Amino acid sequence: MKINSRIASLFGLSALALVLSAAGLATHQPEPSSEEASITRLTSRMLESSQFSHHRLDDDLAARFLDRYVDTLDGGRLMFLQTDIDEFAAFRPDLAALTRNVGDTQPAHAIFARYLERLGQRVSYMTNLLQTGTFDFTGHDQYTLDREHAPRPHDLAEAQQLWKQNLRFEFLQEKLADKKPEEIVRTLSRRYTRLQETMGKFNQDAVLELYLTALAHVYDPHSDYLGHEQMESLSISMNLSLIGIGATLQTEDGYCKIRDMVPGGPAARSGLLKPGDRIVAVAQDGKEPVDVVDLPLPQAVEMIRGAKGTKVNLTIIPSGAEDSNRKTVLLVRDEIKLEDQKAKARIVDLPQAHGATRRLGVIDLPSFYASMDGPKDGRHESATGDVALLLRKLKAEHVEGVILDLRHNGGGSLNEAISLTGLFIREGPVVQTRDQSGHVDVDSDEDSSVAYDGPLVVLTSRFSASASEILAGALQDYGRALTVGDSSTFGKGTVQNVMYLAPIFERYSLPHPTDPGALKVTIRKFYRPDGASTQLRGVAADLVLPSLTDEHEISESAMKDPLPWDSVPAAPHEFLNRVKPYVESLRTNSAERLRTGEDFVWLREDVAQMQKNLNAKTVSLNEADRRSDKEKDRLREETHKRERLARHETQPPTYEITVQNATAPGLTRIQTATNAAPANAVASGTNSTAGTDGSSPANDIELRETENILVDYIGLLAHPATIVTQR
Repeated sequence: MKINSRIASLFGLSALALVLSAAGLATHQPEPSSEEASITRLTSRMLESSQFSHHRLDDDLAARFLDRYVDTLDGGRLMFLQTDIDEFAAFRPDLAALTRNVGDTQPAHAIFARYLERLGQRVSYMTNLLQTGTFDFTGHDQYTLDREHAPRPHDLAEAQQLWKQNLRFEFLQEKLADKKPEEIVRTLSRRYTRLQETMGKFNQDAVLELYLTALAHVYDPHSDYLGHEQMESLSISMNLSLIGIGATLQTEDGYCKIRDMVPGGPAARSGLLKPGDRIVAVAQDGKEPVDVVDLPLPQAVEMIRGAKGTKVNLTIIPSGAEDSNRKTVLLVRDEIKLEDQKAKARIVDLPQAHGATRRLGVIDLPSFYASMDGPKDGRHESATGDVALLLRKLKAEHVEGVILDLRHNGGGSLNEAISLTGLFIREGPVVQTRDQSGHVDVDSDEDSSVAYDGPLVVLTSRFSASASEILAGALQDYGRALTVGDSSTFGKGTVQNVMYLAPIFERYSLPHPTDPGALKVTIRKFYRPDGASTQLRGVAADLVLPSLTDEHEISESAMKDPLPWDSVPAAPHEFLNRVKPYVESLRTNSAERLRTGEDFVWLREDVAQMQKNLNAKTVSLNEADRRSDKEKDRLREETHKRERLARHETQPPTYEITVQNATAPGLTRIQTATNAAPANAVASGTNSTAGTDGSSPANDIELRETENILVDYIGLLAHPATIVTQR
């Protein structure tokens, strides 16, 4: 059904108001303001002109936009009926033109109003069922976990059957956590009514932000609309970012999920939390836990934040674990000190046969940081300067090889990534950048000096992203460093720019009584010296180690509508060929250690179990079966912990080097037992894993194997002549 927007505007009517009326979707929502229309029109035009793909908002893109907005509200396909979706289809024919030309947002408000209607029906049905129903878990029915592509309920009766199964699933989850029935009823009733109250408080600005974010995300997952409320929250977050637990959170399937952790923060220091863990309840010190499932992320974050020195208890479902397996972690909120986020190093004297040792250096680089406030104590703080200082100390202490650990490095300053790469090569291109017009810039290291020219291993993971991938990719293309770790890095090969809307409104004298927000837009893509993009594919490891983080879900390719991989012509650069001749030998030696090492035997079992849980599309609603599986998991973990304790492993002689003590004479030795639990955190409950998941160097089995790989690499490099060619 086509509506002529010009005719509609002549009568002083919104064109989409006619569509709403014709489709039976007329609502009592207030008429969108002229400012809202201006924001919408400007956002759509800026995405068309500024985003990398340079894609006009056409009918195809608009259709995906509408689907994305509906999924934003109902990703589990439990709320909207198929009849609702059929009604929403009336928006499709004119959505592109009316969004970009008129800025009409009535679809946003009409669909949101229908969402609130269905939410009210669901909450009423489920709370009534909790009060009057009985729940039996002796049958053998299954609950579908993944409904992303499931058909929507045809009518309200079919929706109620889905809601009932969803309620049984959530009730059993709480029951398996050993809660009493009356406690479960209180928890779930509060969860549903709180969600209804929270969503009911969404004003027009909040709905607009959801709508325009959906529009930005159909261009690519890193483009975003930031409404004025989110801008205010972002400002608060920036001001408070150094106080708290030091974790970045995101929402997924109703859960508050840990995306990454700030190096040096309480969460990272504890060793008890890891990316992918889901937070299901938060308790302030001495108070009852508050359920946060289905709570909007800003409210959950506000509960987790707090003053320095205060305690917070987090009830979590560990990453990859079955949903009923939970543990409680106590953290003390703290200031995240800059020193804790800086590069640091260790020297390890690794024992060899016949009493010999190999002295190795390990540099942990959490980000590519740079001081924006000028010199401090006579020097500019930068990742490059700090790593150069650490390398000088390592060389002075006669290390035979160096590991650069980028596993938790999510990026940072592009200039720092380029200059830090230059510490290991003479000079030449490090990264190529292409804009939407196709123009390619080549950024090079122009300093011919080399800070370290010895055996080098770059240790990566799925969490190594952006600037980390630039460095790892360049050193791999130069044949300068061996790459070890997860099968590939994250695969974020794009650059974003934040464009504030207020100056544009002012330039064209458009009214904006409130802050109209900002648009974060993807504007460029990164390419390696050899010409391959880091987008989607990341940087593949030369040697892959078993890992709990090597999951497809932790990658750019798992996101919706990512930009594609492509390539540009290679930039001429030196090729040292210090890796390829030795990879097969190194891989063979490592595979034998991985096959026989007890920790890796257990790790492979952990990985297999996690894969099984992640791949499961359904879950049993039989209580006896679920409790049996849970007990098997508990016994397996206890057996693993007992065996580790029985081995009484200790870390070989290890010395810590910081930026502060790097120029001091001598070395400071640290000794960390494998089985020591972190001192600043306590875990309790099912699947408690204190001291077994990488909270100390001795527990870090991937790093320990990388050290063994470096020893092998040093031996292979000791005699053959290095071949230097040009690419």
